[in-house]
Amino acid sequence: MSKEKKKIEKEDLMSDEVYANSRKQIRKDLVKFKKDRRIALGPYATFYFESFETMLAQVQEMLYIEKGGDEQLKDELAAYNPLVPNGNELTATLMFEIDNPVSRATFLGKVGGIEEKVFMKIDDEIIKAKPEEDVDRTSTEGKASSVQFIHFELSKDQIVRFKSSKASIELGIEHADYSHSTKLTEDNIKSLSGDFI
Repeated sequence: MSKEKKKIEKEDLMSDEVYANSRKQIRKDLVKFKKDRRIALGPYATFYFESFETMLAQVQEMLYIEKGGDEQLKDELAAYNPLVPNGNELTATLMFEIDNPVSRATFLGKVGGIEEKVFMKIDDEIIKAKPEEDVDRTSTEGKASSVQFIHFELSKDQIVRFKSSKASIELGIEHADYSHSTKLTEDNIKSLSGDFI
C-alpha cells in the first residue's frame, strides 16, 4: 500500500480469494494503524482521519462483502477516492455516536450546520474544515447527519509547522450547541504527518 498514491485504482485491489486468506491479518494491522488517527471530541463526536490505506481497506471490504464486481467497484471508487488525502490536506470522517435513538435524534436536530463549525488550530492559526460536497449533510429542516466527511486544506507553511513537532495543534467544533476542542497528541501528529507530500 502506497501513501504516495492519491487515488485508489482497480490494480490496487487483491482478488477476493487472496483477500479472504489475508483478511484477518489486514484487519488486525488496520486497527493498529487507525489507533492514532481516531480522535474523540466531547461526549459524542469522533474524528476518524482517513488515508489511502483506510480507504483502500474500505473498498476492498465492501467488494468482499457485497460481491458486486466491476459495477460496484466504480461506485465504491467514486465514493471513497475523494476521502484519500491529496498531499496538502487531512481528511476525516466525523461521526456523532449516540446509542439511544431518541437522544440521537434530539441532538442531531439541534446541531444543523455543525459541519461548517469544525476547525483545526496550528499554534494560533485557525484552519476551517471544508465539508465534502457530495451531498448536503444538514437537511432543510436543520437536522445534521450523524456522519460528516470533512477536509482540512493546509498551506505549505502550515504543513511544515504541523510536521515540526514544535507546534501546538488543536481540533475543535464551535457550534452553539456543541463546542469542544482537544489537543492532538504526539502520536496523532506523527501518524497524520504521513498524509502530507
